Amino acid sequence: MTDSSGSPRLQVMRAVEDGWNAFTKSPWPFVLFVLLFWVLSALFQAIANVVVVFAGNTSTTVQIIGLVVSWLGSTIISLWGVTGLIRGAWKALDGEKPNFSELIRLDGGAAGRLFINQLVLALILGIIVSLSLVISGQVAQLNEALVFIPAITAAVVFIYLAVNQKFLPWIALIQDGNPFDTIQSGRSGVDPSWWSVVLLLIIEALILLVGLLLCCVGLLAAFPVVICISTAAYRQIFGSEDSTGFLS
Repeated sequence: MTDSSGSPRLQVMRAVEDGWNAFTKSPWPFVLFVLLFWVLSALFQAIANVVVVFAGNTSTTVQIIGLVVSWLGSTIISLWGVTGLIRGAWKALDGEKPNFSELIRLDGGAAGRLFINQLVLALILGIIVSLSLVISGQVAQLNEALVFIPAITAAVVFIYLAVNQKFLPWIALIQDGNPFDTIQSGRSGVDPSWWSVVLLLIIEALILLVGLLLCCVGLLAAFPVVICISTAAYRQIFGSEDSTGFLS
């Protein structure tokens, strides 16, 4: 795993400019890919909805199979969408014009790495929340006035981790290492620029909000723009070396 100690500080506005320029190099493949992603996601969500609606008229086995198919399909589509957009954003930042075939290419190894790393992070966050609830319950028995202290502490840790793991998908796809290496790399890389990453997250949220306000159609462009901006920010902090062959 790349050593991120002494990482350069993030220049937020430069990342925004670089990300926007990357998107405008070849916007239509990005937009069409996001549209395809939405259609496929809606398809698997529809399967789950049908199972729920007709739950009383089908056997338990059929319901379970339907929900499992829906969950597996949604998960695979989500991983495929993220890996495709990051690959396209990276190539655009390198000055290339990513084509649609590059975006839709499925990389099973990369998707697997991303899934495992996200699962480990989710488990860690789940443990934090569970411990907070247990401690809050114990504290409440002693003094109800102190019951919120564990919850506030857990919330602070949760927010801290959520920010310094902003680039976990990129690290998982592009750097070598196990999930704990990935989390540590994210922490050591982002910590020097923690507040800058918070600002980046706010700007990206505003971009997505603008896309949402444009009758949701704007999200077709806003979502890949945000991915391009995040990829530009990742490259500032962690560099542009591909240790896993994800981009080849």
